[in-house]
Amino acid sequence: MRRVSVLGSTGSVGTQSLDVIEKLGMPAAALTAGSNDRLMERQARAFHPQMVVMADVQAAQRLKIALGDTDIRVYHGEEALCEAACAGDIALTALVGIAGLRPTMAALEAGRDIALANKETLVCAGELVMAKAAEKGVKILPVDSEHSAIFQCLEGRRHQLERILLTCSGGAFYGKKPEEVASLTAKEALAHPTWKMGAKITVDCASLMNKGLELIEAMRLYDTAPEQIEILIHRQSIVHSAVELTDGSVIAQLGVPDMRLPIQYALTWPERVKSPVPRLDLTASAALTFAHPDYESFPCLGLARRAARMGGTACAVLNGANEAAVAHFLAGDIRFGQIAEAVSYAMDTIPAQAVINLDDVFAADREARAAVERLF
Repeated sequence: MRRVSVLGSTGSVGTQSLDVIEKLGMPAAALTAGSNDRLMERQARAFHPQMVVMADVQAAQRLKIALGDTDIRVYHGEEALCEAACAGDIALTALVGIAGLRPTMAALEAGRDIALANKETLVCAGELVMAKAAEKGVKILPVDSEHSAIFQCLEGRRHQLERILLTCSGGAFYGKKPEEVASLTAKEALAHPTWKMGAKITVDCASLMNKGLELIEAMRLYDTAPEQIEILIHRQSIVHSAVELTDGSVIAQLGVPDMRLPIQYALTWPERVKSPVPRLDLTASAALTFAHPDYESFPCLGLARRAARMGGTACAVLNGANEAAVAHFLAGDIRFGQIAEAVSYAMDTIPAQAVINLDDVFAADREARAAVERLF
């Protein structure tokens, strides 16, 4: 029974992960969060980890007082976050954005397996992350439903892979024309048709940037070229992804849209155990439909493919500019269409360089964010 460090435990994936861990009877070695100290207090009392870490110093101070009657250690800051990532036998990284990169690398360096729900880690520094995992002989087990599906379809068949069929719900704005999409609001973007997620990821789903990031992630995880990955709009979110093998056979993984299933498989792999997730009833399901994405209405997807082809720091620039632009959008400072404009501007103005170390990645990220600030 492995001890789990949950990074980002108060977020959508984090809370569902704790639900899975509780039902599996797995101990939580460490929990981390941003600033939600009230929820963290409840989680800490329920799971009694050896340490908790808050990104926000004031939240950490409040939490330390609140947990004063326990022996749970409370810390804040990036160094403590990296320590928390190494506290268990496996680190479940559910942080949002590039903030997940350093703790993931720290866990890999310490020889910990990774249950990866932080796609930006592989987007920004995939070459470094995969090389470190290979060096240390540890597993990176995908938690995203799509990458978990691909992982399951490819077990024992990796050498036979021809194409990846990466499915996508299409987000809140599917079917809308470019002129309609450009001026839509954050409230509208956050109305995802099938999944309940955090605000940033839901906006990325609306722009299809999330699928673009997943395309880059799939390249890293499965050592494929971008041309080997086809994106398909699948509104029902039942087929979580599929693979085409060398003989033309297509193998897909299906299930109800519930993140607890891929979370559980990442934590119990290679075993499968009973799950509280509802069973899929194909007779009750609507027709399963598939369509090609509209690159004109959703230019972020094309920008991600461009970054994937360029490689190097282009992917970190793509991600950093998008994170900055989405933050402006959620704050009401810019229109939806300006997210893609900001990312395109950053990619046009910042030359791509080879990624040698983490400093290269973080420098590209800073440049991308600065470019977005200049634009707005």
